[in-house]
Amino acid sequence: MEFFRVARIVNTFGIRGQMKILIDTDFIEDRFKIGNQLYILHDNQMVRKVIVESLQQHKGAYLIQFKDLYDINQVEQFKGMSLAISAEDQHELEEDAYYHHQIIGLDVLTLDGKRLGTIKEILVLGSNDVWVVQPINSKRKDILLPFIGDVVKKVDLEKGQVWVELMEGLIDEG
Repeated sequence: MEFFRVARIVNTFGIRGQMKILIDTDFIEDRFKIGNQLYILHDNQMVRKVIVESLQQHKGAYLIQFKDLYDINQVEQFKGMSLAISAEDQHELEEDAYYHHQIIGLDVLTLDGKRLGTIKEILVLGSNDVWVVQPINSKRKDILLPFIGDVVKKVDLEKGQVWVELMEGLIDEG
């Protein structure tokens, strides 16, 4: 079965089995609805199926409770692991919208064909995501590309490429 991460378990909370998570999905209400099934993964391998019992925001993160896990001793082992959905649970996206796993690993090219590097991470920040590009030249700093129309001009998933127009100041020329 193929899985896609929707959150990271960063800590336990209290003694009654709640866990503190950081969410990596735009579909919070759908993914974490009471009664939904998720999977706890370690190194992309399923450790356990869980059923959402509750979710609440707490100081910039979320607290989640799963059915039948009501003690800190039961959940302590899951710190640092991921929460995921199965491939069948993915939503169909509208045009020009992408799942993170589709974007990570794509080559980034400028409109004139210069290869900048590979997308290694996506930061979810406020109004738009920021794509972190590992530059070809390992001595250079990561390139941060805002996912906005002025910068990202074309995404070609079949070719594994993203075409961008760089705004002034996006690349450290030093």
